[in-house]
Amino acid sequence: MGSSDTEERTPTPRPRIGLTTYWQQGRWGVWEDTAAIVPGNYVRRVVEAGGVPMLLPPVGTDPAVLDVLDGLVVIGGTDVDPARYGHPPHPTTVAQHDRDEHDARLTLAALERGLPLFAICRGLQVLNVACGGTLHQHLPDLVPEAGPQYQPAPGQYGAVQFTVQPGSLAAGLLGEAASSPCYHHQSLDRLAPGLQVTGRAADGTVEIVEMPEAPGWVLGVQFHPEENPHDIRLFEGFIEAARQEVAA
Repeated sequence: MGSSDTEERTPTPRPRIGLTTYWQQGRWGVWEDTAAIVPGNYVRRVVEAGGVPMLLPPVGTDPAVLDVLDGLVVIGGTDVDPARYGHPPHPTTVAQHDRDEHDARLTLAALERGLPLFAICRGLQVLNVACGGTLHQHLPDLVPEAGPQYQPAPGQYGAVQFTVQPGSLAAGLLGEAASSPCYHHQSLDRLAPGLQVTGRAADGTVEIVEMPEAPGWVLGVQFHPEENPHDIRLFEGFIEAARQEVAA
């Protein structure tokens, strides 16, 4: 067998995907303490789409870690501190400063490097705020029916249907309409420079943004695609972009 045959059969390395994490009380066995936590479905979807998950807790933040990664997922979680976009807090807003700083630094570093970036729910809001945008802090104040639709009960996902702009990155993966589980009470208000809305719910809520002029693959979604194991098209598109990073 010649060396060329061996090279042809060498498998392409799987992309290494960083995922931001929660930093809060957790329990394992008889122990309870502060822990870095990622809901398992984020990890499962990354693996199913072909990536290798690597967790990035909001402690000792160093954007240089992105140099060894092929893509970044900024996951969901608590609200972004409204002080970061110059607004007073709404009574319902709950923020974590350390996590805000960590996620924002990694998001901006990924954009600067052209690293594939998939921002989910809170991650979308982090992306918008980090780039200069603002948020609606309590969507039901604007759209009364938003409460039962997007966050029907604590720990219970809602469902959202949305349309997608033809010709967009998202449309190439989902077509011109789709649906997804969702869980949020905030939404994008003023859009940051460079971001483009490519998906909306029927009530006008921004569901998808992209950054067409960015050097890399950038997609932010307000919903929770990781909670739908039967539709991993967005994760597959993200991992394919990360795979191209490996090959570059």
